[in-house]
Amino acid sequence: MVRFVSFEGGDGTGKTTQIHALENYLVQQGRACVVTREPGGTSLGKLIRQVLLEVSDHDIAPSTELFLYLADRAQHVNEIIRPALAAGKIVLCDRFTDSTLAYQGYGRGIDLELLGQFNNVADGGVQPDLTFLLDCPVAVGLGRTSRRPSVEGQPREDRFEREKIEFHEKIRAGFLAIARADPARFRVVDASRSADEVAREIKRIADQEIS
Repeated sequence: MVRFVSFEGGDGTGKTTQIHALENYLVQQGRACVVTREPGGTSLGKLIRQVLLEVSDHDIAPSTELFLYLADRAQHVNEIIRPALAAGKIVLCDRFTDSTLAYQGYGRGIDLELLGQFNNVADGGVQPDLTFLLDCPVAVGLGRTSRRPSVEGQPREDRFEREKIEFHEKIRAGFLAIARADPARFRVVDASRSADEVAREIKRIADQEIS
């Protein structure tokens, strides 16, 4: 039974657009859904998100970055995800443990086995039943982020989006490796297409797999 669905992918792959498109589709079918995200799915998480993504030019050590994400996840699971699942709702989550492996593991070079152990502590045994990996060439994704409208007082791109292209290539390769290692859970979707085309494919998969 699929109840916990995560959306993963590099920057600019369209996760936020697609997660809300799927939410609307499921709600039209009478399904009760909770849409959430990491970091920032809780009040505490919003503060952590601001530190992680909006610190401008301040450097954050990789280990500091990691533990902030883990703290966000531990609170998120206990405050939002676990209660929603217990209530029989479908949880649609923008990023979860796979992002930690891709960004802090493949991207920052932190040991993957160690990250797996940390993830197990933070998620408390709660794992997605289905994961959509939105994949597209790095140049396409970053081109989209660069065209986003700026918010007054904030940079158009967040701290990760401003990383060098080599970092983003590592992230993409990491996500694809993670997906290959767990084909039963992952559905890799070509996100280089239009948002409508991607949404149609996700809805088709949802019809088959979300009971």
